[in-house]
Amino acid sequence: MTQYIRFHSPAGAGYGILEGDTVRAISGDLFGRHSPSGVTHRLSDVRLLCPAIPGKILAVGLNYKSHLGGRPQPPHPEMFYKPVSALQDPEGPIVIPRDATDVHYEGELVVVIGKPVKNATPEEAREAIFGVTCGNDVSDRNWQHGAGKDLQWWRAKGCDTFAPLGPAIVTGLDYGHLLLQTRLNGEVVQKQSTADLVFDCAAIVSWVSGWVTLFPGDVIYTGTPGSTRRLSPGNVVEVEIEGIGVLRNPVV
Repeated sequence: MTQYIRFHSPAGAGYGILEGDTVRAISGDLFGRHSPSGVTHRLSDVRLLCPAIPGKILAVGLNYKSHLGGRPQPPHPEMFYKPVSALQDPEGPIVIPRDATDVHYEGELVVVIGKPVKNATPEEAREAIFGVTCGNDVSDRNWQHGAGKDLQWWRAKGCDTFAPLGPAIVTGLDYGHLLLQTRLNGEVVQKQSTADLVFDCAAIVSWVSGWVTLFPGDVIYTGTPGSTRRLSPGNVVEVEIEGIGVLRNPVV
């Protein structure tokens, strides 16, 4: 298991391998050939950034039975896009946007693609996954399906800061058996295993690749379990996934 992070230090932004409280900077291509640069930092001396710079962000709706409510299980992964401008770093604030009235958290496992993939079988899709990280698919329910519903989810899912991501991309995990927990101000508000995904990581990547070519660094949010609550300024949301770490973001 390896934990890859992207971080900012006095020398600028870069990638590294996290080993305890030590960051070992790497040079080269994160998704290709790379090696330790010889530079190390203390974790406390750097600022964590989103661990990937995706060309695109996709996400899956209705992918845990516990989140379906009375809705039927979809026959295939139901996909939508989030703009890359929605990305937010670990510890960066989730900003409640102008006129938003019902913004919710959605703690999720996020797949990070490691190589180009098109028309992939589930096995080929599994091999194209570089690793996984934590994500929060922040959503305004009013703009999504309330009285103020838009035709598309461009605002509901895509406002600035609505895609927190991190803290690390982790390789070598069993993506299908990880405990996901979301905490709101310290209270556990979501708790479920990724074994309960309706469509697992490989199935999602395979489905998407039938129409949209995925490239290294692209990310897919895989869905949220259970129910969610409205966020308010002053709240703190933490998404913790077994083996990955904690994605923490205050709300302003």
